[in-house]
Amino acid sequence: MFLLRLKFVLKMNIMKKESNMKKITSVDLFAGVGGMRIALNKAIKKLGLIDECKLYSDLNSYCQKTYNANFPNTPLLEDIKTVKINEINKKIPDHDILLAGFPCQPFSKAGISNRNFLKRSHGFKDKDQGNLFFNILEILNKKKPKAFLLENVQHLKNYDNGNALKLILKLLRKNYYVPEPEVLDAKDFGLAQKRTRIFIVGFLNKNSEFVYPKPTYKKTKVEDFLDLYPNKEYVISDLLWKSHKKRKLRNEKAGKGFGYKMTYPSDKFTRTISSRYGKDGGECLIYRGENKNPRMLSPREAFRLQGFPEKFKIPVKKTYAYQQAGNAVPINVVEKICYKIVSYLLLDENKYINNKKAS
Repeated sequence: MFLLRLKFVLKMNIMKKESNMKKITSVDLFAGVGGMRIALNKAIKKLGLIDECKLYSDLNSYCQKTYNANFPNTPLLEDIKTVKINEINKKIPDHDILLAGFPCQPFSKAGISNRNFLKRSHGFKDKDQGNLFFNILEILNKKKPKAFLLENVQHLKNYDNGNALKLILKLLRKNYYVPEPEVLDAKDFGLAQKRTRIFIVGFLNKNSEFVYPKPTYKKTKVEDFLDLYPNKEYVISDLLWKSHKKRKLRNEKAGKGFGYKMTYPSDKFTRTISSRYGKDGGECLIYRGENKNPRMLSPREAFRLQGFPEKFKIPVKKTYAYQQAGNAVPINVVEKICYKIVSYLLLDENKYINNKKAS
């Protein structure tokens, strides 16, 4: 009887403690499989707080499947473009932080090249993906969360001679304090992958200068992210290996310099793993020894290189898993930024409380 009462008292104390902890709420737009959410969650936990994601959005049904497997019961808003301005307050819940890795293809070098080849518009003129930033802007201006974090490809900084980024910043700065964006590389934050991305943060209230996290420069080796006993199914065929070598030779003669990249387990990092990795693995073929065909990364290895935890569920076929890993954010980098964002918000709140007490 005593033990039962003791357990009850302990449980009540824990619940009371948790109820007194600060809760940070968020929405996860263009969420993919939830990389930004994982990063924010890790940062919030390190600060001793509780997080709650109130809504996520993503059009891709396979991404939804993976997201739901890892974050069950999170409300889904499938297509953000269907939300009209006068519906935002009704369809988007109040939140503290808005996360959005808005589609990068209209601004990436490869995406622009592909769109030019197909005689399609790119940048903001891409009506399917390029103008989605304006949907984010409408939500920010209407809901006015305390902070936001946006992520995109590094090339956004130079697209249209930098005019696209200038417009983005000009529009965001009408209601938010937005420091100059920062380009950060995953390989400088403990991940064995070269992956440069631009990050844009903003705050409704400015209390001081926001400073992006400094690289940790933690030493890495590719082998630390590889499976101990890789499945033979990832070894590429003789035909594909021959094709890779022919293409590389052909491109070298043409002066293009493109082709497969052989990655050795002892290398410090890999090339950027893209959403097309599953087609032939050319960005990162793992060396298996002399006179042996190299192998592709497994989907789990691709997710590891993005910083996803081992417990992260991958319920889709490998074709879609590679796409999801290639489109994901580097969690180590985003976690560091999120830690800074939440710390900045707490500083602002503490100043407000102290001023209130003084008055």
